[in-house]
Amino acid sequence: MTAIGHKRFGLLRKGCGLRVYVLDLFSGCGGISAGFVQAGFKIAGGIDFDSDSIKTFQRNFRQSVAICADISGLSRKFITENFSKARVDVIVGGPPCQGFSNANRWQKESDDPRNKLFYEYLKFVKLLEPKVIVIENVRGILTKNNGYAKERILALVNKLGYRASYEVLNAADFGVPQNRYRAFFVGIRDDLTDFKFSFEQLRVQPRVNVKDALGELYRFEKKDLKEIFLESQPSSHYRKYLRSKTGLVPNHEVVYPAELTQKRIATVPQGGNWEDIPKKLFANRRENRHSSAYRRLSEQDVSVTIDTGNAHSNYFHPIFNRIPTVREAARIQSFQDDFVFEGSRTSQYKQIGNAVPPLLAKAIATEIRKALK
Repeated sequence: MTAIGHKRFGLLRKGCGLRVYVLDLFSGCGGISAGFVQAGFKIAGGIDFDSDSIKTFQRNFRQSVAICADISGLSRKFITENFSKARVDVIVGGPPCQGFSNANRWQKESDDPRNKLFYEYLKFVKLLEPKVIVIENVRGILTKNNGYAKERILALVNKLGYRASYEVLNAADFGVPQNRYRAFFVGIRDDLTDFKFSFEQLRVQPRVNVKDALGELYRFEKKDLKEIFLESQPSSHYRKYLRSKTGLVPNHEVVYPAELTQKRIATVPQGGNWEDIPKKLFANRRENRHSSAYRRLSEQDVSVTIDTGNAHSNYFHPIFNRIPTVREAARIQSFQDDFVFEGSRTSQYKQIGNAVPPLLAKAIATEIRKALK
């Protein structure tokens, strides 16, 4: 276990009684945290077992406690000493819970290794008693085993004293230039009887397309620059949102794939895929490729779901014969340009692909913030 950040949370909280603090479990690089910060929250800490993700988290949330660890290895004493009951208002996270199945109803669910981390998440909730909990998962969790997994999550949360609601949200409905569906559970502590949260109150935003996210970077394609700065005024609301204070665009290393891959993708129009590639460019013509293979993004549409790939990625730039750079992928995920990613390029793609889009998290956080007031 490694703790990054020399400040204890107790010191951070001193004199800031009106601030609302969030603890991010399974934090990854901090997509959910970034959205909550935009909604006016402070980040108490983040915990994840991936060292590069935690380095990224600490770089972007410098006043938080960033811990690189498997949360199942953290003792109750450690949790309460670092994040006491009076200091954490919201716990967020995406614990896996594939083991919730009516096929396993004769087995103790907490003994199923696939549920281990979900029960660890509940341990934090039980010890810290936050006002609000947010659980993020794949959208299929709501229908898994005819809804059994969903009902078990609701029952376990209710047992700890939280009333919960749930919904599947598409990031594209909240200003993210990407179709990305995720399930969210929001639980409110039972004693907060005046706290009203409703997914129906989330503010839907106008759609943002791929060109709006990437277009202003096109002109840097052929320039060998160590640093890229955007000096002109942003031409849209989304570009204004993305811009860093200095105009610096980090993590924008342009890398082209093998020559054969370039030849193949050069034949694919925007919105097309492998079916548009001439047969002669394939040694073995497969007719059962996935529709996402050699998918070229369309400038006038939202992106497909950003994955964790790198050279083998299933989505390509709308104009150039390569995959998007790390920064371009981050912009499609709605990370602002001043959010810097650490680690190898492969690791950075993975961090971005695993993240919850900040603007999607912000939509939920904004409604929670309104209710807390």
